[in-house]
Amino acid sequence: MTAYEHDDIAPQNLVLQPRDVHFDWSELPMHWVPDEPMATHVMNVLHLLLPEGERWFVRLFQEVVPRIHDDTLREQVLGFIGQEAVHAEAHSEVLDHLLAKGLDPRPFTQRAEWIFRRMLGDREGLSGKAAEQYLLERVAIVAAIEHFTAHMGHWMLNAKALDEAGIDPTMLDLLRWHAAEEVEHRAVAYDLARHLDRRYMRRARAMIVVAPLMGVIWLRGTRFMIANDPELRGLPAPDRKRKIGWRALRRAGKRGLLPRPRELGGAALTYLKPKFHPSQEYSTSQAVAYLASSQAARAAH
Repeated sequence: MTAYEHDDIAPQNLVLQPRDVHFDWSELPMHWVPDEPMATHVMNVLHLLLPEGERWFVRLFQEVVPRIHDDTLREQVLGFIGQEAVHAEAHSEVLDHLLAKGLDPRPFTQRAEWIFRRMLGDREGLSGKAAEQYLLERVAIVAAIEHFTAHMGHWMLNAKALDEAGIDPTMLDLLRWHAAEEVEHRAVAYDLARHLDRRYMRRARAMIVVAPLMGVIWLRGTRFMIANDPELRGLPAPDRKRKIGWRALRRAGKRGLLPRPRELGGAALTYLKPKFHPSQEYSTSQAVAYLASSQAARAAH
């Protein structure tokens, strides 16, 4: 059994800690899943969205910390904030590398900035009950997003097809380090949302909004990456269709290089169960085991 395979023993009283990881992107190819630009760019959307999204998580949760009346939860939220801040910076470095390679991500990342700073950011003029409700809605949205990131993290830790495809090892370590920490802190945002407001309808409403919105944003992000990839522009039409068409997307999914959409849909439905709790899903032990083997995490430690 490899270090990141599943076991059922979840460590108790786990203390979340940020790991000051560093990655060398100087040798990263444009298509870091070999001969799979479609799979590469679907996953590249993570780098487009996560820096700004996770900075928003950090700002929002820092605002909420004074409202937490449970000492254990407060410590977990502070650990979550530290981990998310490091995630944002690690993915930002990939964007800098893509820009240096001739793929300018800024037109799309500016849209992400608008979403997380303007659409979901603080609103002037709100006060009293309206401000309170807006805060609670945003925390519920983070909890819903974190359920998806935990699901994708679990998938990433178990996607043997990525090893078999010869994915760039530095990128694979980044993705699995991040995946492991998402699984590790998967219950924090949910527990915070429940601490502030236990109503089921707010939780359900957040997922009903988040699930389709994430799908649309991911589709647009993938299209953006493909349209701006300098290595794809000169390909003959038959090669472009083979490498970046819908068949290429389905083929990558069948090979296990991408999560299956129906599994993502299943994760959303699981979240809507009235008695759901993130601790029922995935394996903390598996995440901790990978972090103990990750080259970047070990160097940070």
